[in-house]
Amino acid sequence: MSTTAPAHTPARTAAPTGAFSPARTTSTAARTLRQLRHDPRTIALMVLVPCLMLVLLRYVFDASPRTFDNIGASLLGIFPLITMFLVTSIATLRERTSGTLERLLAMPLGKADVIAGYALAFGVIAIVQSALATGLAVWLLGLDVTGSPWLLLLVALLDALLGTALGLFVSAFAASEFQAVQFMPAVIFPQLLLCGLFTPRSDMHPVLEAISDVLPMSYAVDGMNEVLHHTDMTTTFLRDIVIVAGCALLVLGLGAATLRRRTE
Repeated sequence: MSTTAPAHTPARTAAPTGAFSPARTTSTAARTLRQLRHDPRTIALMVLVPCLMLVLLRYVFDASPRTFDNIGASLLGIFPLITMFLVTSIATLRERTSGTLERLLAMPLGKADVIAGYALAFGVIAIVQSALATGLAVWLLGLDVTGSPWLLLLVALLDALLGTALGLFVSAFAASEFQAVQFMPAVIFPQLLLCGLFTPRSDMHPVLEAISDVLPMSYAVDGMNEVLHHTDMTTTFLRDIVIVAGCALLVLGLGAATLRRRTE
């Protein structure tokens, strides 16, 4: 009795992801930027809305310029964080629900490449956003700061990148764009209330002060206040920007770990 060897059927294997690749990351970033270029409303939300909010704030306190000086620097960092969080979470979720993310991960593209590519693309927008908002506040709206405006720009940029990282992270837990927006009260509003914008953190209840000590927006506001009141770069300022940057990198890592191909 003779036997016939079964025909060999090639196994279907997943596309290799490999290690983190700068080339794949920049390719993902370029694709994301091309898509954003065709969405002028999103670009306007990211770039123009923080500027418009600063203009509105300046003339709300038209009779009290010192009040604008005291809170304008803090909001210069908070506005970009909020807008980048909102836009990034919705845009990333849209990529997943449309199947784009699933197609990307079927290619030789790792999760880290995707997250880093998104972060790089939105980071480019964050640079433009932060530069426009800082220039507007300092040179056109008359925001009076003791330190260098370049340090204000640095903190504003780090805050925008933190907002991008938070948006990428929470998008993994939302099933719709409406749910992504619902994460704002849970993620952003507590930080806004406890960051020291409305009252010094040292005047809060000890429990709330302890919570504020672990929230990154607190250090973003502290960093802006350091530039507002000191001519030189202080050790407290360096601590604040390191914490904000470290939190952004940590959240990006968590975003890569929790990234899903598609929404069920």
